[in-house]
Amino acid sequence: MSDFITTTIPKFTSVFSAIFVFFAVLAILFAIAGRVNGKKARPIALTLFLGPALILLLAGLIIPAVRTIAFSFMNPDSNGWVGLANYTWMLHDPNVKVIMINTTLWIIVVPLFTAALALLLAVMLDRIKHESIPKSLLFMPMAISFVGASIIFKFVYEYRREGEVQIGLLSAIVEFFGSTPQNWMLSKPLNTFLLMIIYIWTQMGFGMVILSAAIKAVPADIVEASALDGAGGWRLFRNITFPMVKSTFIVVLATGVVGALKVFDIVRTMTGGNFGTNVLANEMYSQVFVQFNQGKGSALAVVLFLLVTPILVYNIRTLRKERTIS
Repeated sequence: MSDFITTTIPKFTSVFSAIFVFFAVLAILFAIAGRVNGKKARPIALTLFLGPALILLLAGLIIPAVRTIAFSFMNPDSNGWVGLANYTWMLHDPNVKVIMINTTLWIIVVPLFTAALALLLAVMLDRIKHESIPKSLLFMPMAISFVGASIIFKFVYEYRREGEVQIGLLSAIVEFFGSTPQNWMLSKPLNTFLLMIIYIWTQMGFGMVILSAAIKAVPADIVEASALDGAGGWRLFRNITFPMVKSTFIVVLATGVVGALKVFDIVRTMTGGNFGTNVLANEMYSQVFVQFNQGKGSALAVVLFLLVTPILVYNIRTLRKERTIS
């Protein structure tokens, strides 16, 4: 314990000292800028406000991105160039093909079900009495980390051998209806879809809250006029509600795609990527930190970045359009 304290305290001290020095320098520069007048005031102010952000962007994003791209063309130890060997490995390795299929399933199934269930719940709970109570309960899983949610669902998917008492909820339900439970995490491809349920359970409430806010922003006079014209139920939802919240629904869908592409915690906690459940982000981690292959891990990271970028660009463009219209 004493060794841990003696090695940890200096690290924390150096970190907090660096943060203090950073903000102290900023405070001094802002104080100097506040005393500057005339033509030099504007460029100095822009430099002081944009400078720290650009430095952090450079250190936290641009330099690591460039280094990762460079490492993707190197050998496992990142000390020699191998050209496109790491990328051709991804094209020919059968395990990577399975990983890509699983990742594709994640980015198709998870966002669609998450957004659809979130919209369904938002519509069902809209304008009911005490709606904040069920909304709070549905949003609560969002506060749980993916690791915590995975541990919870480990008990849900728990399997005991035949003849033993099934303590797993899913196995108990299957046994109650007269079927034979199985080791759910070994059943391919069912195990992949069972992992998706964990993600949907944690993120569904977040989408519901966003879509609920969008539904409440629909003008009441339009809804009332449609009701007077005889529109109700499905017709009201199809012709009025959904078109008014369509842009928000697409943002929730796109956010779900990005989250599904980056999913790591659930797969790592539940199966470790075994039994045919591996995905791109988990394989990237395994290559770098388990097999110590910087080259292949970096190549996977580049592919992941290329897959996420178009979705992020689309999200930004959609948000800009909404701001322009509003």
